[in-house]
Formats: sequence, C-alpha cells, structure tokens
Amino acid sequence: MIPSMTDSAVKAAMKAITETSATTPEKIEMLIEIAQGVLKKPKTADDVWNAVALYDKADELCQGEHPLLKARAKLGKANALRTIPDNGTQLLLQAKTNYQEALPVLQELASPPELAEAQMNLGLVLQSLIPFKLAQVTECIQIYQQALRIFTYQQYPQEYAILHNNIAIAYLSMSTGSQQQYLYEGLAVQSFETALKHINLIEHPKEYAMLQNNLGNALQYLPSSHPFKNNLRAVTAYDEALKIRNAQDTPLEYANTIANKANALINLPDNLEKPESGNSRNLQKAINYYQQAFDIFIKNKQDEQAQVVSQALQELGVAKE
Repeated sequence: MIPSMTDSAVKAAMKAITETSATTPEKIEMLIEIAQGVLKKPKTADDVWNAVALYDKADELCQGEHPLLKARAKLGKANALRTIPDNGTQLLLQAKTNYQEALPVLQELASPPELAEAQMNLGLVLQSLIPFKLAQVTECIQIYQQALRIFTYQQYPQEYAILHNNIAIAYLSMSTGSQQQYLYEGLAVQSFETALKHINLIEHPKEYAMLQNNLGNALQYLPSSHPFKNNLRAVTAYDEALKIRNAQDTPLEYANTIANKANALINLPDNLEKPESGNSRNLQKAINYYQQAFDIFIKNKQDEQAQVVSQALQELGVAKE
C-alpha cells in the first residue's frame, strides 16, 4: 500500500532528485514515476497536491528541452488537478490548459494510446465545464471522437465503451427544448447502440451493463410515434443490465438500474394491446423495485438517491421514511 505522502516526504524526494548523479531526463522520469505512484491510491487531497508539486518540479527541470517529458509532466498534473474536489472551476480550467498544451507534443512524439488517453481525459474535463458554460458540448464530443480513432473496439473495448457512453451523455446534455433536442436524443441512443454492437455480456460485462442501463435511460426520453414503444425497449435494456448487476456484488449499480426500470414500468400498461385496461401489475412491480432501491440506498448512505426514490414512492401513494 502506498503511504500518505507528507510535505516532508515530497521535499525529501525532491532533494534526493537534486543530489543524485542521474541525468536530467532520468530525474524527470523519476519525479513523474513517484507522482504517478502517489496518484494510484491517494489517501487525502494533500497527497494529490503533493503529486502536483512533483509534476511541477519535473516540468521545471525540462526547461526548454525534453518536450515529450515536459508534455507528460503537464499531462500528469492535469490528471491530478481534475480529481481534486472543487466546488468551482479553477482547477478544471487549469487541467484543461495543461491538457491542451501537452496534446500537440503528444500528437507528434507519443504513442497513439497515450495520445488517446489524454484526449479522453480532456473530454472529461470539458464535459465537467459545460454546466458552467466554459466549454461547448460540440468540442467535447469532437475530442472524444478523436480518441475513438485509436481506442477501437478490437483493441481497447473498455475505452471504446466509455467513450461512446460519454458521447451519448454529452448529446443528452444538449437539451434545447426545441425540435433539435429530439435529434440529440436520437444521436445519444445511436451512440449507445453502436457500442453495444461490439461490447458483449460475456467478454465485457461491466461495460455492457453500464451501456444497457444508460441506453434505457435515454430511451425513456426519446420521442416516438408509438407511446409505449420506447419504454418497453428501455425495460428490455434494464433487464440486460440486470444480468450483470445484482444486490450482492454491485448493490448501488443494481439499485440505480431497478429504480430506472421502475420509472419505465409506471408508464407501461399491463397489456400493450389494451392500454385502456390500466397498469396495476406494472405499478406494483415498480413499487417493489423502488422499495428495494430505497433500502439499498439507505444502507449505503446514499441519501440523495434515497430521497429521489422516496419522492417517487410518495407520488404513487406509498409512504417511505
């Protein structure tokens, strides 16, 4: 286990780098390696800040030389900054700047996977900045699509799935309240379905469940000329996710999926051919799912999710405290 890295430990590491007879590139690589080790299992935010200090020292040692090492120091700093909890945008903007400064050098000198990973992480930062109107959804999607040129399903199925998932979520954030919104929602569903052509239950269960769950969420809001068609497709997608997610091994993911499935069921008649006959059976299934999800959220101290489910139960006439 990596111990928490105190300020004194950082100073000792920097002093050791200064006193060693290693070459400058070797010193830079050592600093980057130490920082990466700290970031693998940081215990506190201070650990992450100490990693940032190590990356800054590596960057400083580069001076005007060693462009790839300098880019990697900036890249590491950006990765660290985006993980530090911050209610504002200052750290995200710093991370964005570091990624953007590193990318041209990575495009020229780094391996394709290293470049694609940087593009993927920049996309995450841009996505986090969108609610603050400090990034455009289109530039976020564009950088993800650039990463997809390298992270193909044949060689990098996990990254491929995550990228398609993120692209879909970005499209869903482009809600405009106009006819264009329907286009964006359709593109989101298309992104999920494209990924699911290559990400399967057996080889990539975690990614498969994630994509199916989020596809179900997107389908619930997708307009259709058949009022119940998309909710039925959503339930099918949730059932696919539930082939992987269960209360024992993945309780929170399971609770999220059954709550989502309940949302779809309350809008489905028991008999699609006779919708006028009501949906009492589906309502009861939904209530049972909501109650299961509520108990799991409470047990795992997920108060916000528990409140959302409690509100849904109250709207169905079921009190839950």
